[in-house]
Amino acid sequence: MDMDELKIEVEPRPGDVRILDDRLYEYNVKQTGADDGKWLTIFVRDDAGEIVAGLHAWTWCDACKVERLWVREDLRRLGYGQRLLAAAEDEARARGCHQVLLDTFSFQAPLFYQKLGYEVTGVAEGFPRSPHSEYHLRKSLR
Repeated sequence: MDMDELKIEVEPRPGDVRILDDRLYEYNVKQTGADDGKWLTIFVRDDAGEIVAGLHAWTWCDACKVERLWVREDLRRLGYGQRLLAAAEDEARARGCHQVLLDTFSFQAPLFYQKLGYEVTGVAEGFPRSPHSEYHLRKSLR
């Protein structure tokens, strides 16, 4: 193995990225003793089967981390986001989770999450670029 042979890939194969996720999960399990990690994904599909809204998260170690929540633009403000998040929280509780964590940008939905009981735990000012910020939020499920 030659460490000088680093290769930048701008479009890696999903399976290659999954290898990194799996190896990191294995390490985290060794450190914590918690091996209860599971994906949590919910989709809303139209009559043609196309995804029009969805949530992708995972649960592990008594917590749920929402990675993505998206609703097609013409369906926003109709309750889909709130219903998806509530369903994820219910499933997280059923899995024994005590909290939900997520990140959002200032131009996305920090106020939406705060209205649903999420607390801001940190802000990365100027990301992705000024005047925007990235918000880190948490909600206790207890």
